Amino acid sequence: MDSVPTKYELSESMINSIQSIQNIFRFLLRKWWVFFIAGLIGGVGGILYAYFQKPKYESKLTFALDDGGNGGGLSGAAALAAQFGFSTGGGNDVFAGDNIISIIKSRRIVENILLSVDSSGKVPITLIEKYFSFSKIREVLDQNERMKSVRFLPGQTKNNFTRLQDSVLYSVYADFAKNFISCNRTDKKLNMIELNVVSEDEDFSKIFTERLVMEANTFYTAIRTKKSLQTLQVLEDRISRLQGGLNSSISSKATIQDANINPAYAQAQVPIQKQQVNIQVYSGAYAEMFKNLEIARFQYLNEMPLMQIIDKADYPMRKMKKGKLMTGILGSILSAFFAFLFLMILYYLNIYNNQLRRSKTGSSDLSNL
Repeated sequence: MDSVPTKYELSESMINSIQSIQNIFRFLLRKWWVFFIAGLIGGVGGILYAYFQKPKYESKLTFALDDGGNGGGLSGAAALAAQFGFSTGGGNDVFAGDNIISIIKSRRIVENILLSVDSSGKVPITLIEKYFSFSKIREVLDQNERMKSVRFLPGQTKNNFTRLQDSVLYSVYADFAKNFISCNRTDKKLNMIELNVVSEDEDFSKIFTERLVMEANTFYTAIRTKKSLQTLQVLEDRISRLQGGLNSSISSKATIQDANINPAYAQAQVPIQKQQVNIQVYSGAYAEMFKNLEIARFQYLNEMPLMQIIDKADYPMRKMKKGKLMTGILGSILSAFFAFLFLMILYYLNIYNNQLRRSKTGSSDLSNL
């Protein structure tokens, strides 16, 4: 009587799978020397890479930012400015808060810094050319006939750039903004921001960081106070005109009085009275306008952001370089992994070739029958 298979008995496919795994394991054990050589080569390569790799220097600068207040009680200045098509702003706008971080990493700011001139050496040089020199990019550019002529000389403006210069400058900016510059808010309550710049030249990192903050602060202040400054300029212009009209009326009144010291008729008093009315009107308008001017000045100062540097970029800087031990271990692991992939491909190719050989042999045997 045949025994009935139970659920505890292994299926043929499962047995084949276990045997296949065992065969693979034995195959890999026989090839231990491949892993040893690959790991040794990868480890030595990782150590050499870490040894010859240039260190990078991280410049760190921390600053606190006060965006400026809203400024209350400005209805008079706002109403007056509205008559001339301007607005006093009101404080909060799209340029407030964390947008200073976007401004720091913006294309406009970064490209301006790259084109700025460093005069600390014997020959003035733009920062982008200085970056090319220590990063060996200039050597790569000189090997190309089209790129060989690309130069960024001191005093040259973007308006005079060729299309090729614009392309190279944009490529450098994109690389910098992504890989070399990091800007983050460290404490939202205290509104503190940390700026880090990494490069292979210590002096370059320091100069770039300092100029980046200065340029961003100038631009941020300009856009934060633009509306208040426009209002202030309009009021100053109007006050200058009112003062001129007031002075002219006073002079005209004095001239008329001198010409009519003993007037025989009352008609002679009319020009004097007209000038007196003008003086009163100009005086009232001047007083009100001057009051609004002081309010506008307060609004302008109140909206001006204050950037206070807490920790400036200074020497010594953090030296960033990969350790030889960790790089060697990582290189050994990667090399062993690629050796494993190579052996597995080789193993399955052998199986495929054996199966193909058997099938050809079987077909020839059948033909002889």
